[in-house]
Amino acid sequence: MAGAIASRMSFSSLKRKQPKTFTVRIVTMDAEMEFSCEVKWKGKDLFDLVCRTLGLRETWFFGLQYTIKDTVAWLKMDKKVLDHDVPTEEPVTFHFLAKFYPENAEEELVQEITQHLFFLQVKKQILDEKIYCPPEASVLLASYAVQAKYGDYDPNVHKRGFLAQEELLPKRVINLYQMTPEMWEERITAWYAEHRGRARDEAEMEYLKIAQDLEMYGVNYFAIRNKKGTELLLGVDALGLHIYDPDNRLTPKISFPWNEIRNISYSDKEFTIKPLDKKIDVFKFNSSKLRVNKLILQLCIGNHDLFMRRRKADSLEVQQMKAQAREEKARKQMERQRLAREKQMREEAERTRDELERRLMQLKEEATMANEALMRSEETADLLAEKAQITEEEAKLLAQKAAEAEQEMQRIKATAIRTEEEKRLMEQKVLEAEMLALKMAEESERRAKEADQLKQDLQEARESERRAKQKLLEITSKSSYTPMNSSTTALPTDLPSFNLISESLSFDFKDTDMKRLSMEIEKEKVEYMEKSKHLQEQLNELKTEIEALKLKERETALDILHNENTSRGNSKHNTIKKPQAQGRRPICI
Repeated sequence: MAGAIASRMSFSSLKRKQPKTFTVRIVTMDAEMEFSCEVKWKGKDLFDLVCRTLGLRETWFFGLQYTIKDTVAWLKMDKKVLDHDVPTEEPVTFHFLAKFYPENAEEELVQEITQHLFFLQVKKQILDEKIYCPPEASVLLASYAVQAKYGDYDPNVHKRGFLAQEELLPKRVINLYQMTPEMWEERITAWYAEHRGRARDEAEMEYLKIAQDLEMYGVNYFAIRNKKGTELLLGVDALGLHIYDPDNRLTPKISFPWNEIRNISYSDKEFTIKPLDKKIDVFKFNSSKLRVNKLILQLCIGNHDLFMRRRKADSLEVQQMKAQAREEKARKQMERQRLAREKQMREEAERTRDELERRLMQLKEEATMANEALMRSEETADLLAEKAQITEEEAKLLAQKAAEAEQEMQRIKATAIRTEEEKRLMEQKVLEAEMLALKMAEESERRAKEADQLKQDLQEARESERRAKQKLLEITSKSSYTPMNSSTTALPTDLPSFNLISESLSFDFKDTDMKRLSMEIEKEKVEYMEKSKHLQEQLNELKTEIEALKLKERETALDILHNENTSRGNSKHNTIKKPQAQGRRPICI
């Protein structure tokens, strides 16, 4: 009895010690998060918690992925988290990824966070070569990725080599051409410079609009065998089911659009596709694992639901999200315009300030030069005055000597000369005295004129000095006025510095308007292809430019297939081969 009581007590204490929570790590495309979850939580509880944390409302595109025995699996919403075949070690890791892809990203992806997560996932798939991308498209996509990360191109900031550490192109593309990293950077930057003015969300959306036309975009591939045992690939995407050769994942052998499928079911490893047209035989294939069949059915149900949902009026929730997105986009556009105006005003104010500073420096230089000229004028005037005084004194001295010579001549004439010789000598002396007196008179006159000229030069020098002083006064008054002018154009101080999945073995697709939907789909494809014509011309131009540098021997099988499709004019939307009615004959693949 005592032993039984002790046993019950120990069991109760053990039960109390059992943990009621466990740790989960969620890995998104750009972050990791950890949550403490209750043992009783179902997949939906954890998924909703992650979506609330991310602020994500377009939840129908996403899921929590984990890997078991080399097979990808998705967390089921109606099943307890710990009831899945997940590792027992904590933290239990799940990857938050896009499970379903839109047909038209621009129309279907409303929230910015949704666009961003899709952008990061598709970009990684292209770089990891899970989605084939031709070289010319890879360069264009890289330019949009750079715009999303760095913003507008600025040659003063984004100098040569700024993309050296960035992973922007698939290794297959880099190895295919004899081009250095600098040459790739030059071509990416040339397109990057053309994206000026695009915000991050706009650049990411342009990336997705180009990527969604790639043949392998959004396709989940599964290895299958037909009744004859031939190995094939099954592709599941937003448009329908596609059958491929294992060596050609670009062009399907045959396709089943969702609006032409009546029923999909599986039994053990056999999978059955029943077309809507009863004249066409059912298509059956086998997969390697039962777990794979369950995953295929999940993807089929989810993609078909979204396919039908796109062709109906938006729900009230989606309408509200789109209205909010439009308002937010308009608000951001106005904010960008306001910032652009403020930036322009700031730049104009800075240019005005620089111009005023330059003008002020010019005025200062002119004032300095005028001051130096004034000093030189004053010095010149002093020298001229001194020279004029000396000349005037010399003129007086010469006049005095001339008077003395005249007196001597008169004295000599008055002297009586008795002899002819004395008379001749006297006449000669008189002649010489007259010549000397004449020269003295001329020199005196010249000196007088020179004195007058010096006085005139002195007067002009003083007049120049007066004008220089007047100009200096004017420059000084301008300089004192300039700062007042510049203060009126100073920078404003307030400028900113800068649900889901069923376990059933069968799923019926019912819609009475399938034929009408088919016509709508074809019309949408034609319109979209016309919009892409200009983009294709750009891509062809780059392809022609780098074709001469291609190393043909390094082309992969997908490169060759893509070139063949391009030469035939085939694309993702016009290569879908639909099964034709053939009585009750089976489909041969």
